[in-house]
Amino acid sequence: MRQKTSNCYLLAIVALSLAVSSACNQAKSPASASASSESGKIPITTKSEEARNEFLQGRTLAEKLLVQDSLAHFDRAIALDPEFAAAELARCNASPTAKEFFEHQQKAVSLADKASEGERLLILANQAGANGDAVKQKEYLEKLVTAYPNDERAHFNLGGYYFGQQELPQAVEHYRKATEIAPSYSPAYNILGYAYRQQGDYANAEQAFKKYIELIPNDPNPYDSYAELLLKMGKFDDSIGEYRKALSVDPHFVASHFGISADLLYMDKPQEANAELQKIIDQARSDGETRLALFGMAVVAADGGKFDQAVQAIDKQYAVAEKKNDAGAMAADLQAKGNILLEARKYADSQKAFDRSLQVTEGSGLSQEIKENATRLHHFNLALIAVGKKNYITAKAESEEFRKGAEASKNPAQVKQAHELAGVIALAEKNYASAIAELEQANLQNPRNLYRLYEAYQEKGDSAKAREYRSQAASFNPLPQLNYAFIREKVNKTGGNKKG
Repeated sequence: MRQKTSNCYLLAIVALSLAVSSACNQAKSPASASASSESGKIPITTKSEEARNEFLQGRTLAEKLLVQDSLAHFDRAIALDPEFAAAELARCNASPTAKEFFEHQQKAVSLADKASEGERLLILANQAGANGDAVKQKEYLEKLVTAYPNDERAHFNLGGYYFGQQELPQAVEHYRKATEIAPSYSPAYNILGYAYRQQGDYANAEQAFKKYIELIPNDPNPYDSYAELLLKMGKFDDSIGEYRKALSVDPHFVASHFGISADLLYMDKPQEANAELQKIIDQARSDGETRLALFGMAVVAADGGKFDQAVQAIDKQYAVAEKKNDAGAMAADLQAKGNILLEARKYADSQKAFDRSLQVTEGSGLSQEIKENATRLHHFNLALIAVGKKNYITAKAESEEFRKGAEASKNPAQVKQAHELAGVIALAEKNYASAIAELEQANLQNPRNLYRLYEAYQEKGDSAKAREYRSQAASFNPLPQLNYAFIREKVNKTGGNKKG
């Protein structure tokens, strides 16, 4: 498992690592924090040594992806020092729900001026990422690396920005720099493995994951991450074996059950996949874990074309969030529901779900920037509905609104979405050359775009390129996600099935 993005609101958000500073810093006040920065590491600013120790224990657990176990330590650190900005940021990024994420983020931002400059930059970068402001996010993280060029976590966070934007060579550069600064800093090897994996460099990915296992062999996540590489490679039985190793180390490491469910699904064992997801619900320690399992069940249903069952699972997921009035999670669930209904060609119901998602966001206490992103995303959704209904005039009008907003935001992920939308419209209108030109500038970590490129090249008569994209789509093999569920059976029927 890699450090997940803060995708609680389905925006193009790149979450930062919750690790904010080195354990060697001894700062107890802003003044001493400034002095300690001479070591080249981001200081830890707190008035309480006991709070600092709790924070460091929590950070160690969180960096090993034992996030649920880290929460109690971060909470104790905050209780011991209510002005501990870095602890609030760490608690934000470890939060199992969107509601908690934003609550702790807001508190961290309110305390940022009481922290060191390095901590302040991390907090502001985190806020910018959550708001979908990629320009500011990158600016803050570049300042962080300039100020602390010898801090492995500074490079790790900037690498995370590039990873999220799919600028993988730059991500690898900063992850490798982190390992050079601190050869025993295990999180960098983990994400380095994922960056290589997304480049299709499985040999270097495997090397990075094996180094990760070597560094912390008694923790579950190294085996989980290696299992995900094997999943991607279609080695499903071997992948399950590594996931089982992770669970033998920590039976509560629910991410491995989630991964096993993907292996089983791609081996065409949906009932067994659901049984694996049920294990998460049976031992869930938080709403986040319950919601993860329900989402997985929605994917299993959608993969089998059982869209009504998929919607039912999302409705259950929504009910969990609704109990705590978790607006960010509720809005995300309604987005997922709208996409499932769109795939089922229930256009009126799909629009109702998308409309409701926007209403939930607009009526929430989420930031104005998030609300503006939601409005922009609504144009994207309405354009897709119009394409489904073959109303291309409306589709193009909504697409143009989205494009203008994406370009104004200078958010690379949203610009890629604008190209995706233009490609979808061109493909529907059988303008295959234009569809290819647009889709090749879209997000190619979205398997639906790979499948669309297969269709465009096939119709254009370029069978070699069609086979290339069909193969990429067929062997995408991600953790459970709706975009792959929507196309997996279609691509398999074209001859691209590659079962392990």
